[in-house]
Amino acid sequence: MEALRKSLLTFVIVAVMIQKTAMAAQHVVGGSQGWDESTDFNSWSSGQTFKVGDTLAFRYSPTLHSVVELEGESSYKSCDISSTVNLMSTGNDVVKLNKPGTRYFACGTAGHCDQGMKLKITTVTGSAPSNQAASSTPTSSSAASLPFCTPFFAFIAAILTIQMALVFLL
Repeated sequence: MEALRKSLLTFVIVAVMIQKTAMAAQHVVGGSQGWDESTDFNSWSSGQTFKVGDTLAFRYSPTLHSVVELEGESSYKSCDISSTVNLMSTGNDVVKLNKPGTRYFACGTAGHCDQGMKLKITTVTGSAPSNQAASSTPTSSSAASLPFCTPFFAFIAAILTIQMALVFLL
């Protein structure tokens, strides 16, 4: 009986952890075009809901661009990239949205911010699923939009089901 309790406790802990992870969204900045001067970042961001726990993925050519997180709105509006909070240049940078509020990003390449390569996002708290339809590539399954229908969760659920069956058999 003790083994059954431990198995159930393990299942509950894993399920809660997976739910939290599955509820977070990764927003690929600019959608399929990525972090590029041809992208309209105001239009892209207006179709998104950014929540605490989500991430922003900046995908770009590191020989052409970089990502600078700016201190505030005045730096954002004037494209003053000298007042940076963070500088990223790998070409595949991920920013965790760990608290509510507004954040500002721009390309660190001279002139690109002035050409519109900048992003302003507001992160909110809440439990509604993030809108990531415009941020990721389309999927062939409508179940992909459901928070518990991830391949990883299905794999973990199968393992735990087998474990539970073994507990009952032994």
